[in-house]
Amino acid sequence: MELYFASHNAHKLVEIQRILPSFIALKNLDDLGLTEEIVEDGETIEQNSKIKASYVFQKYEVACFADDTGLEVNALDGEPGVFSARYAGEEKNSDHNMDLLLEKLRGHTDRTAQFKTVITLIMGLDELMQFEGIVKGKIIDGKQGIGGFGYDPIFVPDGYDVTFAEMGLSEKNKISHRALAFQKLIAYLQKLTS
Repeated sequence: MELYFASHNAHKLVEIQRILPSFIALKNLDDLGLTEEIVEDGETIEQNSKIKASYVFQKYEVACFADDTGLEVNALDGEPGVFSARYAGEEKNSDHNMDLLLEKLRGHTDRTAQFKTVITLIMGLDELMQFEGIVKGKIIDGKQGIGGFGYDPIFVPDGYDVTFAEMGLSEKNKISHRALAFQKLIAYLQKLTS
């Protein structure tokens, strides 16, 4: 089964390729020749995921999926949420985003947070499904670890004493929000092909 991933993110592609079963031939936007950025102007993670998948399906009429992920911090009323990738501004990077988040959390005793991933799968005109994965944890006071990406160096999942950035990729892929959402996607695809 050929399936297109509506992303240019190389880190995500590597993570996803490691968890998808062999019957799925994963392609990305580069394989379609799609170079423009898809405007993510939704107000929720669910909306942004749907926007990306719908854009690719409408333009190329291929089975595709898109994901959107956000870090939701309880003490900040769910921030950065849908704005996680551009929290510190459009031209800023992950370090700037983490620095801003840590600054806003200074003085807060509630450090609980969750990563949420929503995957939108479109197989045909009337075939749209969404799959959600959530990992709860806490934000630590400073960055630890060099692996992962995004907010991984400051997020410790419940039941662990290391950040996502300190975990090996195989360990992270067993428990991450993205992995949980993809497990649901894979189970759905396996039902279709059985």
